[in-house]
Amino acid sequence: MIVAPGRATRPTVFGTPASTPTPGAIPDSCPFCPGHEAMTPPEVLRAGPGEPDTPGWQVRVIPNLYPIVGQEPGIPGAHDVIVMSPDHHKQLDALTHDEATAVLTALRDRAAHHLDAGFVHAQPLVNQGRAAGASIEHPHAQLVAIAFVPPAVDAALDRFAAAGRDLVADAIDRAQTGECVVRSDAAVSWCPPASTSPFFVRIARPQGPGRFDQSTDDDVRALTDGLRDAVVRLHGVLGEISYNVVVNSAPRDDPRPFHAWIDIVPRIGVLGGFELGTGLLVNPVAPEAAAQMLRDA
Repeated sequence: MIVAPGRATRPTVFGTPASTPTPGAIPDSCPFCPGHEAMTPPEVLRAGPGEPDTPGWQVRVIPNLYPIVGQEPGIPGAHDVIVMSPDHHKQLDALTHDEATAVLTALRDRAAHHLDAGFVHAQPLVNQGRAAGASIEHPHAQLVAIAFVPPAVDAALDRFAAAGRDLVADAIDRAQTGECVVRSDAAVSWCPPASTSPFFVRIARPQGPGRFDQSTDDDVRALTDGLRDAVVRLHGVLGEISYNVVVNSAPRDDPRPFHAWIDIVPRIGVLGGFELGTGLLVNPVAPEAAAQMLRDA
């Protein structure tokens, strides 16, 4: 468990039906919009023209003012924010392929930076919408680097080691010969048969790296294409939803085998008393039915 009381002081910057700006307008309170660079810490990376901390950027990376890790007293680490676009209203699926590729490239490069600096694990993620944990409306990704292997990653590594084979490659093969595949391309997307929530989508390269930070440019482009396509399909079926994007990657210097992948988790349900009391999750939409609807979208 990580206790980060500073996170409770984060500002919430979301429009209401009465105050949502018209498309193209820049909300005065949004620290991620162009012209508001002074509202954030100095940037550590940018894509696009211009001097640091001035408008002109396409993607902007800054330290998180309210980090999960890296504050004293607390757990050593680093926490970056990756602002996806100067456009306040553009989610991943609204970006061009090149624009979205620049976002995933920034995530890869910042993960590599922090691992090279000595941290053990780097976690790229997107919380899109308030129900997914975002406190600022302007679409952004995050990169959290920590000094230990987190429990879920350790358990996944153990599963790969115990199986003695590539579990993600096996899952892709099963998906492509069954009813759970959503799209088969350079990156394959599918709804895992044991999905724990409705319309859960997984994306991976059939022969992908174990660590996301070691992805080639071709890997990043393929994953970007699969990720954008999946979010377009989810919006087509479910409408305007909140969702989480989680990049699953091996830690630094771990000898156990792994295969990096991306999960998209729509936040369209809540945990009921049965789930809370038993720890058993109930998915009301069969993965093969979800995959069929997404294929048709």
